[in-house]
Amino acid sequence: MAAPSIDRLLNLVPDHPEQVLTQLHSHPTLASQQDAHGYSLVHAATSYNHADLLRALIKDFHVDPNITDEDGETALFNAETVDMAKQLLELGVRLDLKNTDGQTAAERLDDEDEQPLVAAYLREAASHPTPEAAASVLSQTAGAEASSAAQAGTVNGDANGVHAPPPLPNGVKIEVGTMQQDEAGGEPDPEFRRRIEELAAREDFQTEEGQRELRNLVEDAVSGLTQEGQGAATRRRLG
Repeated sequence: MAAPSIDRLLNLVPDHPEQVLTQLHSHPTLASQQDAHGYSLVHAATSYNHADLLRALIKDFHVDPNITDEDGETALFNAETVDMAKQLLELGVRLDLKNTDGQTAAERLDDEDEQPLVAAYLREAASHPTPEAAASVLSQTAGAEASSAAQAGTVNGDANGVHAPPPLPNGVKIEVGTMQQDEAGGEPDPEFRRRIEELAAREDFQTEEGQRELRNLVEDAVSGLTQEGQGAATRRRLG
């Protein structure tokens, strides 16, 4: 049987997301395909609030959570509920990416004709990183360090090989050398994960003091990795 087209699968998403998953198990390469306008199954699953399909696309079929359409927009720009936006962030969608008009998702959705509640949530998420976001920072940084070390003799890589990590908490800045897209990741140090979880359990986690301690924790993690991986292949700026 011939494989269905991506347009066919996109048309199934609104009312038959389970059929989309069935087709993808037989034709997994369709999971990351896009239509003529760059619209993907990740965008569609988000638009129609199909969380199970969204999670399967990213977790099981390894679709890039930051896949963009012709307007440079990730699925976060399509989120119509706070819950869906939260799930996208947990799955690795970046808050800081901008569309071709130079807007982040929070900026474009901050309109009474769009999704102002989602925009408000995204602004809050950007200013108060969650434990999951911090753990993701550690994971992505560890993966970047390993990739940079493997690319000895290259400083900052060429334009086609650079993979940017997710946004860091306020006050932390990082530049990463050459790495391939599928090399990001790796488990964060268990000790740092434990410290993040302990911090998140505190009643003052969302206060200025709690957020300051979270930023310090991430800075400690990044600094530790930098000291272990200094070399010609790596250049970082922290501050």
